[in-house]
Amino acid sequence: MSDIAIEVVGLSKKYYIGGSQKSYYRLTDQLADMLTAPFRRAGNLLRGRAAGAAELDETIWALKDVSFQVKSGEVVGVIGRNGAGKSTLLKILSGISDPTEGYADIYGRVGSLLEVGTGFHPELTGRENIYLNGAILGMRKAETERKLDEIVAFAEIDKFLDTPVKHYSSGMYVRLAFSVAAHLEPEILLVDEVLAVGDTAFQRKCLGKMDDVAQEGRTVLFVSHNMGLLQMLCKRGIFLQQGAVSTDGTITEAVDAYLQTLEQARTQDLSKRKDRKGQGQVRLVAAEVTNSSNGESSVLKTGHPARFVFWVNAFVPGMACNFFIYDTIGQPVTSFMSRVRGPGDVYDPENGSKFVCDLDELLLLPGRYRIDVAIVGDNNLQDFIEAAAVFEVGDGHVGGRPVQPDGKFSVSMPHRWTLPARN
Repeated sequence: MSDIAIEVVGLSKKYYIGGSQKSYYRLTDQLADMLTAPFRRAGNLLRGRAAGAAELDETIWALKDVSFQVKSGEVVGVIGRNGAGKSTLLKILSGISDPTEGYADIYGRVGSLLEVGTGFHPELTGRENIYLNGAILGMRKAETERKLDEIVAFAEIDKFLDTPVKHYSSGMYVRLAFSVAAHLEPEILLVDEVLAVGDTAFQRKCLGKMDDVAQEGRTVLFVSHNMGLLQMLCKRGIFLQQGAVSTDGTITEAVDAYLQTLEQARTQDLSKRKDRKGQGQVRLVAAEVTNSSNGESSVLKTGHPARFVFWVNAFVPGMACNFFIYDTIGQPVTSFMSRVRGPGDVYDPENGSKFVCDLDELLLLPGRYRIDVAIVGDNNLQDFIEAAAVFEVGDGHVGGRPVQPDGKFSVSMPHRWTLPARN
């Protein structure tokens, strides 16, 4: 067992939803609830709430009978659609949550970065939180002191090191949190989507540090929706589907299995899909990709016009639509955000339920692409759904120049050459 860093056996986690969980601190509280329960159920029946009358609790298994081993020094990507159980798995491995069934054994010091600032005490300063996290990892004060300057330099918070972290911006929070997790040298590092936060420069720094961590032979369990990043950092992948291990193999095998499920998901009615996240005041109910305003065909051509239409079921203040295009191997290609205004944008007074994005000239190379869509509003993410639509791009012309498929690149651009003349 000396070469095993993580062993997970029959791990399951059940959550209760749809009913309140009661906590009784005194016997009189329990007796009072028993006496009032019949009247409460009768009131719910009179108001037409049958489920409330029955006081039903619905259960959901976020993880179900998950088993795997990770060897020391392995860098493993954990892949899955929203609600697949990825974050729940990492929370159990970090000791934040307890499993309902099964167990997970960790052999070594664990550092985790699951959410921005997880493990930080808001009343403590940045310096104090660095020492606190070092102590939690089992490091001596002298060990943490040796790393302090490096941590602060990476996080770029030297001026605010002795300021309570409750006054930090979200960017400062995540920079310090990542820096602490990566530099205090845990033997096992658990990372959940941290590289989706922060500015581009910081993300590049994180990528370099993650690569260094992997090269140093430390064990890493890495959750991300960025398939290109996973394939760059990981050799092995675990694909979770509906709380169970669907594929455990090479990272290429796991990514392929994940992308196939996204292809299958596109055939489902968007309004009925459960693999989404957000506040839910607004839901994306339909998406369409066509090559013209008349909706003539869903097959687009490079260099020709394209239209993307997204229908929603409600309206909230400050509502905007963001959509992201990915290629066949899950690499991000480009994004469009309605909140970032352009001179050609218009408001349609007769349209209260759909976003329309028109492209005069599609610059994508021939191939197959998917769209992930986010609806934001009321200062919150309202809905996010992967593979809301999948579309094909056929051969075409950009600036009068023929464009052919390319297995490595995804975008063409209008251009011209000045060529050397023959003597």
